[in-house]
Amino acid sequence: MRRVAGAVLVALLLVLAPLAGPVRAADGPAVKLSAAQAGAGGSVTVGGTGWRPRTLLMVLVCGRATPARGVIGGTNSCANGDGRAVTTDADGAFSRRLPVAEPPVPCPCVVHVATVTGAEAEADAVLEVAGHPVAPLPAEPSAGRLAVLSDTRLTGSSGLLTWFGAPPSRTLVLTVGNTGTGAIENPVFRVGTAHGVFAPEWDERQWHGTLAPGKKAQVELPVELSAGAHGDYTVTLKYAGRVLAEQPWGVGRPWGVTLFWILLCLVVPTALFRVGMAVVDRIRPRRPGGTGHRRRPPRPAARLRLPLPLPRSRTAGPPARTADADAPTPTLPWFTPDAVPGGPAGRPSAPHDDSPTSPTTPTTKGPA
Repeated sequence: MRRVAGAVLVALLLVLAPLAGPVRAADGPAVKLSAAQAGAGGSVTVGGTGWRPRTLLMVLVCGRATPARGVIGGTNSCANGDGRAVTTDADGAFSRRLPVAEPPVPCPCVVHVATVTGAEAEADAVLEVAGHPVAPLPAEPSAGRLAVLSDTRLTGSSGLLTWFGAPPSRTLVLTVGNTGTGAIENPVFRVGTAHGVFAPEWDERQWHGTLAPGKKAQVELPVELSAGAHGDYTVTLKYAGRVLAEQPWGVGRPWGVTLFWILLCLVVPTALFRVGMAVVDRIRPRRPGGTGHRRRPPRPAARLRLPLPLPRSRTAGPPARTADADAPTPTLPWFTPDAVPGGPAGRPSAPHDDSPTSPTTPTTKGPA
């Protein structure tokens, strides 16, 4: 019975052994090349498996890197101008032709594949670039190990210039401790800022100081976005390839820029309209004998208003003739020449000797 049980167990192991390999390979992304060596100007075919389905990847040739330590210096050590983008299929696999270009730093070189959107994932494959210089890698990091001991926070505030589109800036503050067995001198952190679902943009920040084993220190690292940035951002801190902390950052919209464009849209058309009217006023034809400017209409002449004559007494004789008796009777606007108050036609007295139609008749007076 023992022999039979042992034979059955061996048979099961032989059957399951081929299945165990793909399962382990699917635990992480992998990259393979069609050739391990190529010269600048040539090309290689890059294939990958184990990636997330329908994910956008960036494929680059990078120097100063190994699969074990990754790319030292980030994408600054890669030939970014000759990179290629590729999207994985439904099974998380891809294949892409990549031109071989010399990276800006010496080899050892790798083909570096990393995600552009979503969760971060990367993988490297060794590539020997023929004719490119080779230099030893920097010394391995010490046996120290950093760990975050307190919650990270972003300090600082936006000023008036940020409201008008200046780059927003903050300070990432956290307390770290050395949990390793060796001292850490002048550690170099990588600070990444990601907007929405896009991959972070990394910058290197060096903290000056020495952290002995079992000690802790407060680290302050500057963080700055591009001009006019707004929306929801995520600040990520990495050291030695490990993510130490992540902090959300909500950046307000620069409304000063919007106000500037609104005022510009109002002021410029108004100024153009005024300039156009001035040009039209200059080039329009002049009137004969005029200066080209519009004249005001003349004011009406002042009208003479005469006082009404005083009523005469019934017993009084005809009025004495004066030097002004023969002057023409002024014409008022609301009377006709025959109806002027106090004139010959409007006077209630008897006809006088100047009337051509009515002779003067003596008045007979009775006894007193």
